[in-house]
Amino acid sequence: MEIIVLKCGGSVLEELNDDFFDSLRELIENGHYPVIVHGGGPAINSMLDLYEIPANFKDGLRVTCEKTMGIVEMVLSGQTNRQLCGMLLKHGFNALGINGSDGLCLQADYIDKSELGYVGTITNVNTNLIMMAIENGYIPVITPIAAAKDGFKLNINGDYAAASIAKALNADRCAFVTNVDGILINGEIVSEMTDREINTHISNGNIYGGMVPKVNSALTATAAGVETVMIISGKKQFYKNKCWHGTAIAAKERVLK
Repeated sequence: MEIIVLKCGGSVLEELNDDFFDSLRELIENGHYPVIVHGGGPAINSMLDLYEIPANFKDGLRVTCEKTMGIVEMVLSGQTNRQLCGMLLKHGFNALGINGSDGLCLQADYIDKSELGYVGTITNVNTNLIMMAIENGYIPVITPIAAAKDGFKLNINGDYAAASIAKALNADRCAFVTNVDGILINGEIVSEMTDREINTHISNGNIYGGMVPKVNSALTATAAGVETVMIISGKKQFYKNKCWHGTAIAAKERVLK
């Protein structure tokens, strides 16, 4: 069973089009089983503004007090997850929304409660729960919220959540869905790269601007032990005629599929 974990950032959800869902359909027709992890940063920020709660970040992670955690869960589970499941249903897929803390789907420990508050790092993934959804014909759509040992819920960086889930499921690959076709070097899309090559291109300025956090997300997954990671577009077909389109990234030198 070839499982594909797709991470959809909150900023790209509005840009997913028919080509994306056509690729998803072809993946399934060719024996792949998608699992989707989603973010919701822009919607969370908007809701925090509405409640006049400041949005603070440290080392790229959202500092999450108890009030902020309530907003995060409300937006991710009640809005963003519903939105993405609705889009999938509209395109003919069976989607099952899963709040990461439900059924202990995701368990986590605090990273640094004094500095970050209710922010965690995943310690366990309930693969049985996810596989039960897959085996019954559903696409799991998972919010990056986890349960802590003390009963509280923790905010998990969506990229880290996707990487942890992909590793736990022994996924064939983990793909980060963006608004670009892949990594562009000297005006051309590069189909295959290693993490070492990416770091070199960041250092010499060939990878810059908004692409830097995208590739860093991919490197998060390779560091977690996922062998093949991709940066793909949510606005074009990323999988067609059994071929992947985008940039494939591996943690070591090898031939990428």
